[in-house]
Amino acid sequence: MAKKKYSDLLITKNPKSRFAEAIKTVRTNLAFSNIDKENKVILITSCEPGDGKSFISANLAAAYAEEGKTVLLIDCDLRKGRQHEIFDIANSVKGGYSNLILNYKENNKTGFKFANYIVPTSIDNLSLLTCGPIPPNPTELLSSHNNEALLNKLRDKFDIIILDSTPVIGLSDTVIMTKYSDVNLLVVANNKTKIELISRAKKVFQTANKDITGVIINKVNTKGSSYGSYYSDSYYGEK
Repeated sequence: MAKKKYSDLLITKNPKSRFAEAIKTVRTNLAFSNIDKENKVILITSCEPGDGKSFISANLAAAYAEEGKTVLLIDCDLRKGRQHEIFDIANSVKGGYSNLILNYKENNKTGFKFANYIVPTSIDNLSLLTCGPIPPNPTELLSSHNNEALLNKLRDKFDIIILDSTPVIGLSDTVIMTKYSDVNLLVVANNKTKIELISRAKKVFQTANKDITGVIINKVNTKGSSYGSYYSDSYYGEK
């Protein structure tokens, strides 16, 4: 059976579900977590593939958009990005994040055309920058001056930016992207992610002199609850 369109966007599909309320709680807690600091750029990662970081990234981006904020969701996973699948948007070979980094002109006097790379989604206020074609050198591309200049520019254009990054263990991509984030969230899968992996992830962040702002527990079984049964849930808490 074909995957149902937008089936991962539970916050719009089931707005009164326990999951939707949990995602909104994450949004609220982030607003209060560093009240004196700007929490504009939110990086989301996981210990390993399959924990649901892209799923959480898409739904949290939608939650901010529903609040009336202009939101950009960037698929920073230049190895196995899937946000284009979640939103059913073509991952153009000429567009996406990898091409935008490569082609961005910081001092273009005629104005750089972001519309060639950033596309609107079915959700009001939410734009998507797909991963684009997989480059041969993701780490080098993310650590480039072009990427730094690009993200600084995008910070001025949107209220909220969600960075859907690679898993943090075994790859340096996420550590590179923490240079641009105000908040770092770790997604762990209930009954899947081992404590030792969470400890390893914490050490990776500490080595980079960065903190894990909070942890989201995904894939919690909600069967039998008064809210109904959905395949995922989430919880936000301090590390």
